[in-house]
Amino acid sequence: MRRAVALARRGPARGVNPQVGCVLLRPDGSTAAEGWHRGAGTPHAEVDALSHLAPGDARGLTAVVSLEPCDHVGRTGPCSVALIEAGVARVVHAVGDPGASSGGGAERLRRAGVDVIGGVLADEAEEMARRWLATARTGRPFVTVKWASSLDGRAAAADGSSRWITGPAARRHVHEQRAAHDAILVGTGTVLADDPGLTARHDTGELMAEQPLPVVVGTRAVPADAALRRHPRGLVETGTRDLEAVLDDLGRRGVRSLFVEGGPTVASAFVRRGLVDDYLVYLAPTLLGGPRTALDDLGVDHIHEQRRLRVTDARTLGDDLVVVARDTSRRHA
Repeated sequence: MRRAVALARRGPARGVNPQVGCVLLRPDGSTAAEGWHRGAGTPHAEVDALSHLAPGDARGLTAVVSLEPCDHVGRTGPCSVALIEAGVARVVHAVGDPGASSGGGAERLRRAGVDVIGGVLADEAEEMARRWLATARTGRPFVTVKWASSLDGRAAAADGSSRWITGPAARRHVHEQRAAHDAILVGTGTVLADDPGLTARHDTGELMAEQPLPVVVGTRAVPADAALRRHPRGLVETGTRDLEAVLDDLGRRGVRSLFVEGGPTVASAFVRRGLVDDYLVYLAPTLLGGPRTALDDLGVDHIHEQRRLRVTDARTLGDDLVVVARDTSRRHA
């Protein structure tokens, strides 16, 4: 199963489909074939693995899959049916598929007489597929809120200037994170104040191959001459401050991961509403003082109401520190 999870990581992290890996084992435990999903419209991991075998050679084998085989017809056929028709005798999967349309493969396999075992290394597979599973369970994108601040928690100097608190390595990492998400969100206040482009760029200024869909939350219109109007992915203007409605709409649009890069007002709104899955915080070894804090009021009136997080990663980027934390109270966290 660890090999299946490792194979799954080879697939694209972005997009509507999950990363899935599959290992086909012979009765003696040796590997007959391997496969993984390479993106929407391509064979799923199980079918990819089966494609490396001659007709009939899969009969009696065990399929070890990081996610329960799907049971629906999309751009490809059901993996459950493919395994049954190939004569696979046993299917071992790590995580059940929570999708309303794609789930149910395990039950179909059992009805066909296939031995099915679930939950093997579920924690490791859940972590690998965490973003996709969150969306499959809620219908909303996985939300990462990012900010950069001084060690004393300030996002800008007293006059509002903030370029640059962090150094080149941290800023480069931000662009990599933009490229790793399906969409990027800011508020209209940020658009009007900073006129951001919200593209993912290399150090040379050249656009990266993957670009996030820009989303603006708020009721004010984006100016006709704004840089966002020239974004290669187009622009989504929500026309509302209702974050739950925004997330529902983005989920319907196929957005699976959202990078929130707005200022303190937008970031705090996501935090207050309990909509954040991951926090990505860049800390610069500098002190600014003053009122420009990275977050506004979160509704924490008593110390017992503080929002406890779990740090999952912390490392240096040049002179800066990047910290990744998650809210473990989230159902899918």
